[in-house]
Formats: sequence, C-alpha cells, structure tokens
Amino acid sequence: MGDFWVFGYGSLIWRPGFAHVETRRAHLHGYRRSLCVRSYVHRGTRERPGLVLGLDRGGSCVGLAFRVPGDLREEVVGYLRERELVTNVYLERTHMVRLDAGGKVEALCYVVDRKHEQYAGGLHEAEAARIVASAVGQSGRNEEYVMNTLRHLEALGIRDHWLERVAGQLDAS
Repeated sequence: MGDFWVFGYGSLIWRPGFAHVETRRAHLHGYRRSLCVRSYVHRGTRERPGLVLGLDRGGSCVGLAFRVPGDLREEVVGYLRERELVTNVYLERTHMVRLDAGGKVEALCYVVDRKHEQYAGGLHEAEAARIVASAVGQSGRNEEYVMNTLRHLEALGIRDHWLERVAGQLDAS
C-alpha cells in the first residue's frame, strides 16, 4: 500500500505526534471545526467537562493534510486510534480533501459521532466560552487548548470566525 494522508483540524495541527513526509494546507467540505465534544479527561472532568474540537457535519474546514509513508500505515493508524478513539466519540472515516497547491487526496479523518454522550453540538459562543473558561483536565486548562489551537490557525493564515468569537469572550472574562 502506498502513502496515505491524514487530515488535522485541531490539536493534530500543532501536535501531530506521528511521522509524516509532507504537510499541505487542505479543505474538507461537508464538515466544520467545532467545539462540540465534551472532554471528561484531557480538558475537563465528568463533574466539569471541558470542550474540545470535532469535525461536525455542515460547512467546510480548512486544516492540514499530512502525507504518511505507506510503510508506516499500521504504526500511524494505531497511534491515531489510540489517541482519537479512546471513548469512541469520533468515527474514523476517509474523505476527499482539496489541497491548496492543487489536487485532491483521500484523507483519514476523525469526525464526531453525534449519537455519542459526549457530543455537545450547537452551542452558542457564549455558552462554549463559559464551559471552556472553567474547565481543567489532565492535559491542562481548557482555555489553553482553545487559545493554542487558535494561535496555530492564525499562524497558518486560517480563519475560524466562530472559534475567534469564543476566544474573544474568553479574553473579555
């Protein structure tokens, strides 16, 4: 099997954690970046869940596509499953993404399972900011996760207006 691609839209952008030989800006249509997953471990607790990003249906998402050598497929997919499928709130799917430099590739994506108990979709910015501001988990403050993601998106020239508005409310509090 040849090389394959992985689509990153949140923490995979700033901490992929797997070997890859190429990184390209990419567009995924039909899904949007959203703080739609309640975090019970890394950015919150069961008593006070945080919010982390998921790919939710509708719209489009600009992120990064990582090309992984085919001989690392088993290792990288194993790593991603261990990282992303801990509570099975994400579904492993392949979708076509359009690379900024031209062309389309099929990429491994992790989309949110709307039927999962951790799905928190459709939150207003103020509600999302309130949750994020008060949550802390094993990996640190939820606010740090959101702001770190936003800083990396901005450095790549990627705008996410909804996430920017959530962050603006965090700054105001």
